[in-house]
Amino acid sequence: MTKTAYITVAVLSILIALTTLRALPLGLGQAFFDMADHIQQRKIFFLMHIIAASIALLCGVPQFAKNIRQQYPQIHRWTGRVYVIAVMVGALGGMSLALNAIAGTIAIWGFTLLSLLWVITTGMAIWHVRAGRISLHRDWMIRSFALTFAAVTLRLQLGGLVFGTGMDYEQASLILAWSCWVPNLIFAEWWIAQKRPGKLLVSPGA
Repeated sequence: MTKTAYITVAVLSILIALTTLRALPLGLGQAFFDMADHIQQRKIFFLMHIIAASIALLCGVPQFAKNIRQQYPQIHRWTGRVYVIAVMVGALGGMSLALNAIAGTIAIWGFTLLSLLWVITTGMAIWHVRAGRISLHRDWMIRSFALTFAAVTLRLQLGGLVFGTGMDYEQASLILAWSCWVPNLIFAEWWIAQKRPGKLLVSPGA
């Protein structure tokens, strides 16, 4: 990842995380007026998901900064641990929301697979690092963060669908349930392929 790409990902992640966390001072109803069903019926799971996913975004960004990994390994390890906990909590909350998606079966399957793969990719990253397989750990962290970044792509796409086509959230979620994470995962696989022998990858902070 080039420095420009890294900075772009970092800025978008921070902005979306802070925008999401505005719900704490503003109130859920005002911040997420299109999520009234979830807020009324699954408030705890909704809070778990939005807060933990925001923390995962904020903690995931520094994991890919080479200078932090090399010069401040303790920061890398502790933010990584917080990231893992945030993913697990966020996925649990997200699973409850996914299984009750108002748009029906297509959206339920899309968001449910996102939650499951979020846990699986993060779990694989933990397994490999505990076994000392650092390269594989990084590969699985790329996949994990690609799914974490779905929070960003979902909001960017939602704006385009709502303002560009006039869809409401329920209509848009039929698309977003898949489009917010499948392209991210495809890109992650491409990025991982670039890091294999014979390929050149420029890391942030390099």
